[in-house]
Amino acid sequence: MTQIEMARQGVISPEMEHVARREKLSPELIRSEVARGRMIIPANKVHLKLGLEPMAIGVKATCKINANIGNSAVTSNVDNELAKLKLAVDLGADTVMDLSTGGKIDAIRQAIIAASPVPIGTVPMYQAIQQVKKVEDLTEEDLLANIEHQAAQGVDYMTLHIGILRDYIPLTAHRLTGIVSRGGALMAQWMIAHNKENPLYTRFDDICDIMRQYDVSFSLGDSLRPGCIADASDAAQFAELKTLGDLTRRAWARGCQVMVEGPGHVPMDQIAMNMEKQAVECDEAPFYVLGPLVTDIAPGYDHITSAIGAALAGWHGASMLCYVTPKEHLGLPEVEDVRQGVVAYKIAAHAADLARHRPGARDRDDALSRARYNFDWEEQFRLSLDPETARRMHDETLPQDAFKTAAFCSMCGPKFCSMRISEDIRKHAAATASLVQLEPVAAGS
Repeated sequence: MTQIEMARQGVISPEMEHVARREKLSPELIRSEVARGRMIIPANKVHLKLGLEPMAIGVKATCKINANIGNSAVTSNVDNELAKLKLAVDLGADTVMDLSTGGKIDAIRQAIIAASPVPIGTVPMYQAIQQVKKVEDLTEEDLLANIEHQAAQGVDYMTLHIGILRDYIPLTAHRLTGIVSRGGALMAQWMIAHNKENPLYTRFDDICDIMRQYDVSFSLGDSLRPGCIADASDAAQFAELKTLGDLTRRAWARGCQVMVEGPGHVPMDQIAMNMEKQAVECDEAPFYVLGPLVTDIAPGYDHITSAIGAALAGWHGASMLCYVTPKEHLGLPEVEDVRQGVVAYKIAAHAADLARHRPGARDRDDALSRARYNFDWEEQFRLSLDPETARRMHDETLPQDAFKTAAFCSMCGPKFCSMRISEDIRKHAAATASLVQLEPVAAGS
């Protein structure tokens, strides 16, 4: 049985038990959330045997982040992708997607799954396209064969662009940036060439059978997500969202776990509305959002433009945030770009957990603040999201070991440090209070 089938029958699986310990929630709460489809545990039965550590994605769990890695047609290097995977996991990525589109896709995916303790996601359409000369040559059987092949390898969740239908393609004609989803654009191209409906949609029941066999979670792709602020919250986006809701309920009925992917570029004033609309249309299935980016004018800094939107989305109910690196719109991310993207999104996800008042979410903030006030630099480094960077920045101006215990940093120096001054004031106030208590109280006062 799949996790959702066990949960519906009242069974608390070992994976649910593990998740409950990680999330500091009761196993029964985890079971009930999985049963209703509001939480998923993406854990392919094959990957579990290879050492996957189960985790949960859902509004009752902590806000999760995903890191995208993978090669392109320009570069292909297994070792480089494994280095990206290791760094992403070490920095706290909760899942990793292999979005390889270049050579050696199969070998790269197999190596990533074998090395990863976190769930791995893919987009099967990419490998299917690599196996044909042009999109038009792709068949329904090619698509299903790739889904089954990747499931057998151990992929834990798959982005499948099932919700884009023929009738929705004309709705993108007025858009500034058209269809920005790679998988969605390829599917639209196939439908136009064949004058047929989306084969992933017409063969959805067959796909469910494959997903259920391995307990692969659906990540229902938002092919018509807005690719710029001008296209946000338009008719095309919301037409597909309604179909994704229908597909969610059909997948649940066939014993499959589901999360739904969300928009890419949305101004801040529309984010809450987008989160609420998805919850209604998709019966509160976990929402997995890319950003969203809240402005289009900062190429090279889109880990920042998107982390702003991601924090707001997490606050308003998104269950997982797909990171964006500084290289978004510019090129294939390298190892340092992965670092920047993961840290930006760990900040966004943690900010969302704080805003949602999750139990224990503030503990680390308070511990780091105490270490900062006490000038415990080593503890500050240890508690930071990126200890290596925090230490490097401190040591750029004060590298000597003696300054690891100094009551100041290079920003203020010893004379202007507000925290040292505050401590002096605190000691003075305490001493003054003690003196007041020792003075005799005048009679009749």
